[in-house]
Amino acid sequence: MAFDNLIQTVLIYALPVLFAITVHEAAHGYVARYLGDNTAYMMGRVTLNPIKHIDPVGTILMPLLLYFATSGAFLFGYAKPVPVNFGHLRKPKRDMVWVALAGPISNFVQALLWAIGLILLSNMGISERFFIEMCRAGILVNLVMWAFNLFPLPPLDGGRVLVGLLPYRQAVAVSRIEPYGFFIVMGLVIAGVVSSLWLRPLMTIGYLGLDLLLTPLKLIFSP
Repeated sequence: MAFDNLIQTVLIYALPVLFAITVHEAAHGYVARYLGDNTAYMMGRVTLNPIKHIDPVGTILMPLLLYFATSGAFLFGYAKPVPVNFGHLRKPKRDMVWVALAGPISNFVQALLWAIGLILLSNMGISERFFIEMCRAGILVNLVMWAFNLFPLPPLDGGRVLVGLLPYRQAVAVSRIEPYGFFIVMGLVIAGVVSSLWLRPLMTIGYLGLDLLLTPLKLIFSP
């Protein structure tokens, strides 16, 4: 990829990625606070300030290294996890499900908003490539985060949801995977298992869901 194209790609994706990560993490903290745990709020993590959520290695260094190492074929990163003391939640086992779901749900909502922006730009006659591609990047980034974080293995949000839904004995067994979960997930990602058996099917569902939700807006602008 030529250097000028690389810079343009970085600029196109920068805002969607920052919003996707920031709102995702803030949503965890906001819902945790609403359900009884003030830990994230007291640490200043219930905020839309991206600096509070950026992890130097996971948010900046790792994605850049993977991007250059794979010529853009594989990209992965993470933000600083929002601290949640599940013991402070009013109903810990139930409420951890809502805290975990808050992040992915926020990403799906953002994907919907970027898609609305894309429709509005198109119908306003704005064809500036930069803004069109930014909207498309916003949809893609947020759907990837939505789908990936729902993978049912701790410490991902889907794993926390699974722990909250399982009976106590099975929940304890799954939660014990968490210290090794990141390495297991990375191994499955590199092996292509997550992409082929989880991301692609779930993202197809995500795009279909967006299309369904956007039908009224499309009908309004249809000739």
